[in-house]
Amino acid sequence: NAIVVTEGILIGMRKGLTKTQAASDIVNQTKWPLLGATVIAIVAFAPIGLSSDATGEFAGSLFWVLLISLFLSWITAITLTPFFASLLFSEKDVVTDDNDPYAGIIFVGYRALLDFCMHYRKTMALSLIVMLVAAVMGFGMVKQSFFPASNTPMFYVDLWRYQGSDIRETQKDIERLQQYLLSQDGVVEVTSTVGKGATRFMLTYAPEKSYEAFGQLIVRAKNTEIQQPIMKATRAYIANNFPDAVAKIKPMEIGPSTDSKIEVRVSGPDPDVLRDLALQTQKIMRDDGTLFNIRNDWRERTKVIRPQFNEAMARRVGVSKADLDQLLLVSFSGKNVGLYRDGTQMLPIVARPPASERLTIDSLNSLQIYSQTLNRYIPISQVVNGFETQWEDSLIMRRDRKRTITVKADHDVLGEGTADKARKRVKDDIEAIKLPQGYTLEWGGEYESSTDAQKGLMGGMPTGYLIMFMITVLLFNSIRAPLVIWATVPLAIIGVSGGLLVMGAPFSFMALLGLLSLSGMLIKNGIVLVDQINIELATGIDAYEAIYNSGVSRVRPVAMAAITTVLGMIPLLFDAFFQSMAVTIMFGLGFATVLTLIVVPVLYAMIHGIKYHKV
Repeated sequence: NAIVVTEGILIGMRKGLTKTQAASDIVNQTKWPLLGATVIAIVAFAPIGLSSDATGEFAGSLFWVLLISLFLSWITAITLTPFFASLLFSEKDVVTDDNDPYAGIIFVGYRALLDFCMHYRKTMALSLIVMLVAAVMGFGMVKQSFFPASNTPMFYVDLWRYQGSDIRETQKDIERLQQYLLSQDGVVEVTSTVGKGATRFMLTYAPEKSYEAFGQLIVRAKNTEIQQPIMKATRAYIANNFPDAVAKIKPMEIGPSTDSKIEVRVSGPDPDVLRDLALQTQKIMRDDGTLFNIRNDWRERTKVIRPQFNEAMARRVGVSKADLDQLLLVSFSGKNVGLYRDGTQMLPIVARPPASERLTIDSLNSLQIYSQTLNRYIPISQVVNGFETQWEDSLIMRRDRKRTITVKADHDVLGEGTADKARKRVKDDIEAIKLPQGYTLEWGGEYESSTDAQKGLMGGMPTGYLIMFMITVLLFNSIRAPLVIWATVPLAIIGVSGGLLVMGAPFSFMALLGLLSLSGMLIKNGIVLVDQINIELATGIDAYEAIYNSGVSRVRPVAMAAITTVLGMIPLLFDAFFQSMAVTIMFGLGFATVLTLIVVPVLYAMIHGIKYHKV
């Protein structure tokens, strides 16, 4: 906004106006078009600010920051900018009307290019269509992702022992792994938890549920450069020293995260059928050869010993099923009988037999149970017919009150691939699994989170774009002028596609936000250009000359606005979270701005049927 006003003041002064006259004229000419363009730029970001998805909570502040800053930029452009221009510009800048203010080499080059494109307008339009089609096809080669890893040098190591493992054995493995990590050069500190995940210490961290077979290590390295080698070495160490364990190593993430990048949920009534379907899914993932941490959230079935309670015999001696359950609890796991205060901590007091009497299966046969009828202890064999060993599901997860087993896997987080490509490799085979009647299969993980986030964005987009289009219609009181402006928006794809491929950046959720914001920026440039055409036409000059002169007079403010935006994005190239958005805006805006300065005049002439002639 300030660039447009400042440039207008300079041009007015060079045409012979005073500073005050030039400032007054340009502000009166551009204040409402600039306001409309500013509102359009704000509305382009509205979908993320109004999204009800978790990503709206996470990134929604971008919208409010832009709303405040862009409105302030418009206010300062029409108030403070003329004021500072009157203070800083010298009257010596005023020249006679005979001098051409657009005599520089840039303007001469632009005139020649614009004249050529206006002359061969149909060829140019066809070339743009070919470029756009090629860019859309090339977009299929761009890597896809949701949110990037954090640039904080921290990573997680999740370790699952065989389901049913004693928590003390899990603790031994975690302590052993912790000592290994602390011995590595570049590791600053390691925090461990056993039996569950850590207390949620940041918004994007999702703690694991409580399992005795689970342990987690949170590792901080000196820097991100040394983090990758440490993660690779840790993966190799676990594979060699904990062959029966399932381990997952992943860097800290920015943005809403999921338990695993690739998840397949199967729902249905029968646990046996669900396990069979899960095993088929896991086999497909293993056969792919590039997926890691393949598992399901029901874990393995665990072996249990069940006493065969004889109700008739137990009734005669006055023993109930509850008495038997209580005896087994006290004799093996132990029973809480009180609390012991140790400073500020309350420690449970557990009553149970010595380890030598409770850690073997043989202990079952020697148990004594109290008989209310006989008023003495009797052997447990008098109330049970024996013991049976069975396998059972110690974990049964439900989703929407339905039994649901989730198969999980991750792509190689230490490699160059993405979860989206890995999912697509196994997608067709997994979806080809025959499901019995009453069973459903759906995708979770990063795919679901990304889809939900995009739905949250797309929900507000139709209304937002309708508002943006109506503003352009109201500004020009016409339909053809807005069509010319909006025709430039798809051209951003040419620069975005090429930029992401050249920089090797993925098209992430933040890149999607950048693409949405581009529409507002390009429409703003188009409004400035078409508004100048209308101003030129109002002077009564030839229509073709009005288009030609408008392009020349607006090349500097439009180009400077794009250049300053691109330069402002350079620091974000080195930030993991904003890199893809920065690449999208820099390449999309840079390329589309060049095209806008050519396409808008050409399309305006084509739509209005204005014939070419030499100026």
